[in-house]
Amino acid sequence: MKIILDSNILFSALIKDSKARRIILEYEGFFLFPQYIFEEMEEHIEELLKKSKLPKNEFNTLLAIILKKVMIIPNNVLFPYRNKALDIVKDIDKDDILFVACALAYPNSII
Repeated sequence: MKIILDSNILFSALIKDSKARRIILEYEGFFLFPQYIFEEMEEHIEELLKKSKLPKNEFNTLLAIILKKVMIIPNNVLFPYRNKALDIVKDIDKDDILFVACALAYPNSII
């Protein structure tokens, strides 16, 4: 089974030493991240740095450690699943389309 992490979980793990961070760092397997997370992170990088209260080099080191535990799923792999994902989340949260598309692309996964 693969676990798909959404951006909120990743951001939470980067911001503070939390359960989310410990789970990510201690998990024996790999997580799936849609490539889109990095586009979203780029939009919020200054806010993440400020909230984490970490120097930029420590923040980048933590991010690198977390990235060793993930398989980044390219947007083009998720594209064929966007319409079905939209049907699933349209009444819930359209921002979750790519995470649901990732789950559809990897049937033995959970979000």
